[in-house]
Amino acid sequence: MLDHWIGSLSARLWVTTVVALGAGLTALAGLLIFVFDRYPEQTLGRHEQIETVRNVIAALRFDNADTPVSVQLPEPEAWLFQVVSSELQYRVLDGRGNIVLASTGAEKGGPWLTNVGVPDADGKIVRASVDGRAFFIATRRIARGRASFYVQTATSARFVEAEIGLKVKPIPAMVKIVLLVAIVIFGLVLPLTIYRVLRPLREASRAAARITPRHLKTRLSAEGVPSEIKPLINAFNEALARLEKGFAVQQQFLAAAAHELQTPLTLIRGQIELQPEIEAKALLFREIDLMSRQVRQLLHLAEVSEAQNFAFAEVNPADLAHDVVEYLTRRADAKQVRLSIEDSGAPPEIRADKGALFILLKNIVENAINVSPVDGIVLLTLDGASIAICDEGPGIREDYLPFLFTRFWRAPGVEYEGAGLGLAICNEIATAHDWRLTVNSRTVGTRFTVWL
Repeated sequence: MLDHWIGSLSARLWVTTVVALGAGLTALAGLLIFVFDRYPEQTLGRHEQIETVRNVIAALRFDNADTPVSVQLPEPEAWLFQVVSSELQYRVLDGRGNIVLASTGAEKGGPWLTNVGVPDADGKIVRASVDGRAFFIATRRIARGRASFYVQTATSARFVEAEIGLKVKPIPAMVKIVLLVAIVIFGLVLPLTIYRVLRPLREASRAAARITPRHLKTRLSAEGVPSEIKPLINAFNEALARLEKGFAVQQQFLAAAAHELQTPLTLIRGQIELQPEIEAKALLFREIDLMSRQVRQLLHLAEVSEAQNFAFAEVNPADLAHDVVEYLTRRADAKQVRLSIEDSGAPPEIRADKGALFILLKNIVENAINVSPVDGIVLLTLDGASIAICDEGPGIREDYLPFLFTRFWRAPGVEYEGAGLGLAICNEIATAHDWRLTVNSRTVGTRFTVWL
C-alpha cells in the first residue's frame, strides 16, 4: 500500500506542489520581513504618512466661497491629533503659504519647510527639522475652483519609529501562522483538485483495462484528457489499430490454412484406401485422423476468436447437454465409460450460440471420457447458475492448473492424443458469452464448471 502511494502520480504531484508552495511562500515572507525590517520608513512609515494626508483632505469642509472652514476627522483620527499633538500635526495653507486651518499645536510658528517651497513639495515627503526635532513633512495640493490649497502633515521621526515598531514586531509571528495555515489548507484541498484533474486519465486506464482480443476495435477517448496526455492516448490507439490488423491477419491465416489442409487430408486418406499394397494402413489412418482433428480444432479456434462469428439465440441447456451425451455415447462405450446427466433446476432457456455451446460441452466431456477409468462415470450437472462436468480420473496436478487453457499446451505424460486446443477453444467460447470457466481438481477426478 505504501509503495503504491509513493509511486502514484497523485502523491508525487501533491508532495511537489506542497513543497513548492511552502518554499515560495517562505521566500516571499522572508523577503517581506527583510524589507520591512531593513527599510521601515520607506515602506510602512511612508504609507502611513500618505494615508494621514489623504484622511485630512477627505475631512476638509469648504464654505460657499470655496474657502476651507473646518477639518471634520473621524473620532479615532481626531483623538490621535489631540493626544499626540506634539508628534502629529496638520496644516491647511493657502496658495501663498499662509495657515488657514491647523491642528492643536500647529497654529503658530514658522513654515515647516524652509529649504523647499510649498508648491515644490507637492506630492513629496520631506525630512525637516521643526523646533529642533526631526519631522517628516508630507504635502498635497488641492484645487478648489480657481484657488489652490495645500495640506501638510508633520509626523515626528520618533513617532514614526514607535508606530513602525508596533506594526513590524508582530509581522514575523503573523507570517508564520498565515504560512502554516495556507500550507495546511492547500495540502487538504489539493488532493481533491488532483483527483478531479486526473479523472480523464483514470477513465482512460479503466477503458484500456477492458480491451481484450475480442474488443480490439475499441479506442480510448481523448475527450477531456489534458493536452500533455493526448499524445499517449493517440499512440495507444495507433498501437491498438496495428494490433487489430495483426490479429485479423493471424486469424485469417489460421482459418485459411485449416481450410486448405482439410481437402488434401481427405484425398490422402482416399488414396491410401485405394492402394492395397500399402502396409500399416491402420497407423497411417490414425495419423491422418489425428491431423484432421487438429485441423477441425484450428477451424473452431479461428471461428470462436471472432465475436461476429457467434449467432446468439435462446437455447435450452438441458436439451443441448443431452445432444452432447448422445453424440459422444459411442466414444464413451468404446472406453467403457458411462455418461450421466443430473438436472437440478436448469433454466429453460439461456442466451447463447448453440453450436459454440455444443463444442464447449463436447470438448470438456470428451476430455473427461479420455481420462476416466474403465466403468467410470462422467456426470453433467445442470442447475440455475452453472453446468458442471465431473469425471473420476486421476485429477490434475495443482501446478498444471494455470496452463490448462493455454493454446497447444498438453500435460506431460498424457496418454490420449490431442493438439492442446480443446480447452483453449472452450475458454474462448466462455469469454465470448461473458461466462466463467473454472476447474477444480479433487481427490478423485476433476470438475469443470461453466458459470452462466
